[in-house]
Amino acid sequence: MSIQKINSHNEMLRALKVEQKNYVLLYKSGAEASDCSLQNLTAAAEKLSEVNVLTADVSSVRDIHTQYQVTSAPALLVFEGEKFVNTIKGCNDPAYYISLFEDALYVAVSREGEKKQKRVTVYSTPTCSWCNTLKSYLKSNHIQFTDIDVSKNQQAAEQMVRRSGQQGVPQTDIEGQLIVGFDKQRINSLLGINQKASN
Repeated sequence: MSIQKINSHNEMLRALKVEQKNYVLLYKSGAEASDCSLQNLTAAAEKLSEVNVLTADVSSVRDIHTQYQVTSAPALLVFEGEKFVNTIKGCNDPAYYISLFEDALYVAVSREGEKKQKRVTVYSTPTCSWCNTLKSYLKSNHIQFTDIDVSKNQQAAEQMVRRSGQQGVPQTDIEGQLIVGFDKQRINSLLGINQKASN
């Protein structure tokens, strides 16, 4: 995986046209958490090759964080193509970043040559067993989805609770329809999963 240093918002926008899934790490050189994040992200990137990772030092690049309401570094911005979808704050271990990239690669592979699928977003946490069951079920049925870890994304967690009135995960957004918990029948119905084929 190439890690490319960028120097402006315009340069970032040009780089986002390259891949379907893009990550932009905003960090502050010399700050402990930022150095940790850059080091762990680099270690994760060395293990994979198909995801685009960009880095920008907020000490010298001042026009990116303001565009995405980022007030602290390090922050990893997640993009689908050129569309901003998520912010992941703080330093995470390399295994977390690898998992994030592998999910993205799975989604990219699923896209090739298949008919347009409904937009699916899963709100989950790493310690939730039903979340993992749900994600495995979607993958086994070749359903592409965006996974948002609400334990690390406060903004997404608040938005999820506002919409559903519930804090429990998993919650799945299928083209704007929210499903709380692992309701296999409703998921099958909304996504057109053949029940016999998925058993």
